[in-house]
Amino acid sequence: MRPTSPRPTTAFAALVALLSVLGLAAPAMAADGDTWTVATASNDLGHGRQNYTYALDPGGELKDGLTVDNPGTTPLHLSVYAADAFTGDGGQLDLRTRDAEQKGLGAWIRPEQADVTVQPGTSAEVPFTLTVPDGAAPGDYMGGIVTTPAGGDGTQRRGIRVWLRVGGTLEPRLSVQDVRVDYTGTANPLGTGEATVTYTVRNTGNAIVSARQQVSLSGPFDSLTVDAGKVADTPELLPGDRWKVSVPVSGVAPALRLTGKVHVVPLLTDAANSITPLAPVVSTAYAWTIPWAVVGALVVVCALIGYAVRRRRRA
Repeated sequence: MRPTSPRPTTAFAALVALLSVLGLAAPAMAADGDTWTVATASNDLGHGRQNYTYALDPGGELKDGLTVDNPGTTPLHLSVYAADAFTGDGGQLDLRTRDAEQKGLGAWIRPEQADVTVQPGTSAEVPFTLTVPDGAAPGDYMGGIVTTPAGGDGTQRRGIRVWLRVGGTLEPRLSVQDVRVDYTGTANPLGTGEATVTYTVRNTGNAIVSARQQVSLSGPFDSLTVDAGKVADTPELLPGDRWKVSVPVSGVAPALRLTGKVHVVPLLTDAANSITPLAPVVSTAYAWTIPWAVVGALVVVCALIGYAVRRRRRA
């Protein structure tokens, strides 16, 4: 099957952040002070590509290449490998290290050379083969082709990301899990308190998606509803990724029983770079918000009434 090259999506823009984080978006510096750059090879798949974008069916295969340029004055000795991508705790995409277990593109891409030597002032092309297993699940996969100084600790890396969509039924889907509401009251009997709604957004489908989020709190029978205001969209989440969210909410009345509602709209970006909102996902959680200041005032009033009644009886 001949591969296709879809247009970049917002998921690809997220990979630009990945390259910056990894030090891959600017010329990398070897131990001797020389730098090197990498680029996609020019061939039948394209010229001047900023990254690798493929669409293959299970069992499909293609050959491509990585060009390494050495503008320095000494030979460069580099290791070349493929790695899977993942979403880090800060929301940025990252690549697994060379010694980590690779299950996707990191295992399916095989460079023809594990190491390459590039003479000063020259370029070298490293061919690689991408083979999708026969039983590969359909959906989106993200990874990268990486170069790093041979024999180094792997902290200096320069590479290009790879995005692959495996043919089959695309099932973009998110779930909202572990919703929790924590309430902090106020000493003012007529005042309001603060609440925090925490939850986890999980990509349970097979496509890369982000999510638009809304959070609200309300009392019994949807009374005293308070919106959290604007909640930032989640980053692009790879299939299987989780993203923890904590949303503060102000002006929450202690209405005995508080309902926290999380409303999430998955956002799917297609190859034409258009965003499609999908069916929303709603999840709720509950918390008791006892107005202790009011309760304490009632206890005091009742105690005073009881004391007054006892004194009257004695009189």
